[in-house]
Amino acid sequence: MSAVREIATGLRFPEGPIAMPDGSVILVEIAAGDLTRVRSDGRKEVIAHLGGGPNGAAVGPDGKIYVCNNGGFRWIERDGRLFPGMAADDYAGGRIERVDPATGKFETLYTECNGERLKGPNDLVFDRQGGFWFTDHGKMRRRDRDRGGVYYAMADGSRIEEAIFPLDAPNGIGLSPDEKRIYVAETLVGRLWAYDLAAPGKIAPPASATLFGRGALVVGLPGYQLFDSLAVERDGRICIATIANGGITVVTPDGKSVEHVEMPDPLTTNICFGGPDLRTAYITLSSTGKLVAADWPRPGLPLNFLNR
Repeated sequence: MSAVREIATGLRFPEGPIAMPDGSVILVEIAAGDLTRVRSDGRKEVIAHLGGGPNGAAVGPDGKIYVCNNGGFRWIERDGRLFPGMAADDYAGGRIERVDPATGKFETLYTECNGERLKGPNDLVFDRQGGFWFTDHGKMRRRDRDRGGVYYAMADGSRIEEAIFPLDAPNGIGLSPDEKRIYVAETLVGRLWAYDLAAPGKIAPPASATLFGRGALVVGLPGYQLFDSLAVERDGRICIATIANGGITVVTPDGKSVEHVEMPDPLTTNICFGGPDLRTAYITLSSTGKLVAADWPRPGLPLNFLNR
């Protein structure tokens, strides 16, 4: 991999990057409550001020930007770095929002599922049919925290279903190249799980009995390493942004090969692929407020509805 290049600095805890066809990167600034476009020369333009805590973002079938909003954090600033803490004082739940990138107008699509409030939606991915999978990471409080899960929803706001529950702080989510399985990263335990799909939006029953009905464990990292968001390469490798041991952990689908690409921020939180051949990795270094890029040794998986 080539040396890391700084694209933008001064961002307020960036996450959820989307490499756009025009060479810009759309991302969220969680601490600012903004959806922001970063031009290739580093210029920043706020598309919409969403408030709360905009987190994961993705382009939907209508060209709008769909955002997981976690409802907001209390922020800790230490030595010029930002760190998320417990739920914000004005926290009122999480939500899924849809933003028109041309006008900045936005609307709320989902705030609950079957009468249960969304707690802290975190990351999402669209399938070929136009539905999307998303994780609910939950919220942490002084003495307790939520149990998280995975949901499947339609882009028109017509249907949302709980697909996997419970999980331990689920964060990154991605589809395999053939869309026959989804990958889910659990943050606090540093585990990556795989779930086979029976149909769009439907988890297949496990091939054999597993504890708590979980999917297949792809990898669990030793020591103090936390998993954040993820992206998938064209050949099926899973690239997981890794906290504490700041960098990108690259895992083969069978979990037998694990590589760590070091980054200069312990809160390396997200990766996406762009450029004409999808071999430019855009990575968010959140505590230092940076978007960086690097030439990647392999191409990323093209995302649905992101025309290039």
